Amino acid sequence: MPAALHLHSPSLTLRAGPRALARIREQGLQASDVHIIPAAAGGPKGLGIQGLDFAVFGEFLPRAPQVRALVGASIGSWRMASACMRDPVAAFQRLGERYTAMSFPKGLSLLDVTQRCSQMLDELLEGEEDFILQNPHYRLNIMVNRTHGHLQHDQRGRVALGLAAVVGNNLLARPRLARHFDRVIAHDPRQAPPLTSTRAPGDFTSEYLALDAANLRPALLASGSIPLVMHGVRDIPGAGPGMYRDGGLLDYHLDLPYAGDGIVLYPHFTDRIIPGWFDKSLPWRNGCPQRLQDVLLLSPSAHYLQQLPHGKLPDRGDFRRYLGDDAGRQRYWQQAMRASQRMGDELLELIATGRLAERLQPLR
Repeated sequence: MPAALHLHSPSLTLRAGPRALARIREQGLQASDVHIIPAAAGGPKGLGIQGLDFAVFGEFLPRAPQVRALVGASIGSWRMASACMRDPVAAFQRLGERYTAMSFPKGLSLLDVTQRCSQMLDELLEGEEDFILQNPHYRLNIMVNRTHGHLQHDQRGRVALGLAAVVGNNLLARPRLARHFDRVIAHDPRQAPPLTSTRAPGDFTSEYLALDAANLRPALLASGSIPLVMHGVRDIPGAGPGMYRDGGLLDYHLDLPYAGDGIVLYPHFTDRIIPGWFDKSLPWRNGCPQRLQDVLLLSPSAHYLQQLPHGKLPDRGDFRRYLGDDAGRQRYWQQAMRASQRMGDELLELIATGRLAERLQPLR
């Protein structure tokens, strides 16, 4: 841990819901306070906060081993699966290395991309599926969507028509997305998903799928299967017939009704909660304050982002920006991952010195 923080240029923005804010200001933050850890969709952005994952799962939470629920969508589910492996830090490093090494030359088919991502998942898991399912402390929850209409098919034209209908319905009202998606939460069978059983008005019904050795990998692959980029995953074992796709389509930043009386510790790549992937361009669509009461959101500060190449975290647009220059993109992503260690160090020092509460802002 560094001897001093960068006090004049903090790398972290810290926001908390009302209950979390009051609790931390009164008694600080202890590892034993944390019961739930969400991880959003967002592709390579998840690599850009790798240092927070190292700090949270490599140093902070192991100080108070206990059963905790991990909830992930898309790349977030792959991050949380990494956290459930024997050596979480090594698994996060492997995820960063494998994702960074990916190459998508112009002209690849959906099948080509799907096969490359499937191979990356195999390399990430390294045969640790049984350990993930038997982890003594972590209970994995994977967000997946069963699709309807044109999105049940893999032909580009039909998927494009389906997405156009989704965009139109989402503009009218987010609940209309129920016409296109069924939310499926694939979860560790030892613990129910950490959500309240009461359905809020306009929310979506959740179906639950018990994870096992037969469906863990298909669920992870489906949770990251972006339409028009990859094929969906058909007929996940135990989930029933259908085409399953990216969990972030419906639950981009996991604006969920979290249950329990502990802190929801949320390492995130932005200080805003955006409900669904199709809400990214809709500034009036934000997370529900009632659901975020216990959330402590950790995200890169504006100053931190300004110091990175291109002034941002890695994202999927970099594959186009660096088309034909994989080495240049890889150097950029590697630099961003190395820099993210600063965020993890800052978090650990704020906790150790009891000064985290001083930096808290309300979660909007």
